[in-house]
Amino acid sequence: MNAAQAVDTVADRLKRIDWENLHQDLDSYGSALLPRLLTSEECTALIALYARDDIFRSRVVMERHGFGRGEYKYFSYPLPDLIGNLRNALYPLLAPLANRWNETMHIATRFPQRHADFIARCHAAGQLRPTPLMLQYGRGDYNCLHQDLYGEHVFPLQAAVLLSAPGRDFSGGEFVMTEQRPRMQSRPEVIPLSQGDAVVFAVHHRPVHGQRGVYRVNLRHGVSRIRSGSRHTLGVIFHDAV
Repeated sequence: MNAAQAVDTVADRLKRIDWENLHQDLDSYGSALLPRLLTSEECTALIALYARDDIFRSRVVMERHGFGRGEYKYFSYPLPDLIGNLRNALYPLLAPLANRWNETMHIATRFPQRHADFIARCHAAGQLRPTPLMLQYGRGDYNCLHQDLYGEHVFPLQAAVLLSAPGRDFSGGEFVMTEQRPRMQSRPEVIPLSQGDAVVFAVHHRPVHGQRGVYRVNLRHGVSRIRSGSRHTLGVIFHDAV
């Protein structure tokens, strides 16, 4: 598949999504499902990239840093075509919601419509390192609850695509979010994913309308323990890192 075909394929799938309902889910829960965003063949091809060293800028073993168990690798620029095309196609569909959230939360930052313009803003501030990554988990591995911030400029939404097939390649390993609400206990959310499904979710916080007006809730995400097999995930983060 050449780059032009990959752009058309991803763009067509994104156009078929009901974005009004997706934005409503993000407003209500801080996450939303994009079913069958990638084909099984694309997932398999992406998993095969993990064995290469020339396309990644760094490898992180989670246990060494207290992040959990398992490992992940950050891609280098230029990104593989499918990943770069997905990042560029998904961003403008989320930017209007990101701007509305910031306006609602009285945050001055506004995001341009083109991802290239936002990346230029990141790079001008010294955030030069690409953040799309691939995560690899084996039996007993997990990812602690966290936030992917990386620098001053943060796009408030990101995506994760499950590349492995639950029940065939692995068991366990659910995508988990928690929402920390003021003066209340945290609310958990488990998003069931099939191979090729993506979840879009809040990076840091989202606005909630309460009796006394709008307030911010803090969100974190992670992955529960892998009970058997091997699980691979593609992470698509829209801001770059310092």
